[in-house]
Amino acid sequence: MHDTDPSDLESFATILAGELPGRWTSQYHPDHGDIDYDHIATAVWDMDQTAHAIATHGVTHCAILTRTDDGTRLLVIDDVTQAEGFLVAALAPASLPDAAYTGVREPDGLAVPADPFHAAEALTLHLLPRYADALAHVRRNAAALSSPLPERIDLTWAEDSLTTPVPDSAPLAKLLTEHGFVHDARQDLLVLAGDDTAVQAQAVRALGAHLAELGVGIGMRHPAPPAPAAPRPLPARTTASTARNR
Repeated sequence: MHDTDPSDLESFATILAGELPGRWTSQYHPDHGDIDYDHIATAVWDMDQTAHAIATHGVTHCAILTRTDDGTRLLVIDDVTQAEGFLVAALAPASLPDAAYTGVREPDGLAVPADPFHAAEALTLHLLPRYADALAHVRRNAAALSSPLPERIDLTWAEDSLTTPVPDSAPLAKLLTEHGFVHDARQDLLVLAGDDTAVQAQAVRALGAHLAELGVGIGMRHPAPPAPAAPRPLPARTTASTARNR
């Protein structure tokens, strides 16, 4: 049992850290009156109620939860719109370039009750999955910035399978393999098998969506028909000799 008051922000954050999936730590930043927490506020990955609350009221005290496995960070602040409750939002990673966030929707935070157990459930079901999707999108963008991508890739039908040359871009090759393509060393091609056409079609649709996010088009083509066989030469015509036998 927790003997702390969960309506207090510091206590709430401490309990919440123990209820979220994975290993989390909680660091409380108290209100000293002369402490400026703008450096924390600028990292909030939110364009909804948390961003509005910070813009309107500022951050006088807060707690930061950090997942030690991967560095994911969540900010906890008071929700001034209700008597008991908090706002929880993700903090964007500082290690990725600003340009990588272009076109990525923010994983907006949540207003949660002062009950840390219900709050943990809501965050696990909603905020953390949104954060994971947004972070994956940003990392793909960052990889594209560091490794130029082609304008499009072509997928070629080979019987029931789809093939494409192994791209020069390592992130693009990784994206293809993540969507079911397997390297065929004999042909030096990436191959998406057609054993299950529904799965194959789903993989191509998902791949196309991710490529579109990176500005890469996708083309589908059938292999060129084999060249017609060269006509066989006609046998030489023979004629009877008119010379007399001696």
